[in-house]
Amino acid sequence: MKKPKNMGLIIVIAVVAIIVMWGIGGYNSLVSMDENVNNKWANVETQYQRRSDLIPNLVNTVKGYATHEKSTLEAVMQARSQATQVRIDPANCTPGQLAAYQKAQGDVTTALGKLLAITENYPQLKANENFLELQSQLEGTENRINVARKDFNDTAKEYNVAIRRFPKSILASMFGFEKHNYFEAEAGAEKAPKVEF
Repeated sequence: MKKPKNMGLIIVIAVVAIIVMWGIGGYNSLVSMDENVNNKWANVETQYQRRSDLIPNLVNTVKGYATHEKSTLEAVMQARSQATQVRIDPANCTPGQLAAYQKAQGDVTTALGKLLAITENYPQLKANENFLELQSQLEGTENRINVARKDFNDTAKEYNVAIRRFPKSILASMFGFEKHNYFEAEAGAEKAPKVEF
């Protein structure tokens, strides 16, 4: 049996075609994973926005009952205002930017905690239907925020692992796929808070 003259060329072309197909598939998979991380980040921002939208209603409800708690009410609105000004592009997010975002959102959480704590002094407020509904929505939103942050971290981890594993790491470095940062616990979060009466 006679071998074709250009068998070597055919083998080279086949190998090149396989490598090109692998490269296209790998690149497309990294693009999909990167977009999934961006989508999860948008979900995080949506939940924070939901919380931000609830705050004015909650403050106004409390304001009617707790008129002399002005400083607490102002602190909540100030924290909300500052948190809504912090914006992040997940594709170009640095650890410092993410920390600033987390701090701004943490300040809102702290201010809301103080607001909800003062409501203990107002039994009529605690029985108000609007307040109870807003408090329930706020608690639900906090849970959604935690889930959205966890989903973001899980998706970012999957993407980060993919761009570091060989052979996709070659494609990632060739096409500029960068590592995404994670939400991390705030400093001191490992210590249980003190509750004093």
